Amino acid sequence: MLSVVSILNMVVLGVLIYIFGRMYAKTRAQLPLGMIVVAGMLFLHNVIAAFAYFSMDQIFSYDIFPYMLGVGIAELAGLLIFLKITLD
Repeated sequence: MLSVVSILNMVVLGVLIYIFGRMYAKTRAQLPLGMIVVAGMLFLHNVIAAFAYFSMDQIFSYDIFPYMLGVGIAELAGLLIFLKITLD
């Protein structure tokens, strides 16, 4: 489940990077460029997290699983809100 949330985060971040890339190409403003960097770093974080969940699940404590899932879901909720604001 943690990997699924990380993959969903990567999908939303990919859409945001695409949108900000189009904004930057049209305006050459610095703000979309900065947002591409931020979204890119979050994307990298989720790539590493998804890889870790897939490859090292045996070393994760199952007691911490609900907390890690909560963090991932909170990030997904924030990204979806950010995407909605960006599209408006």
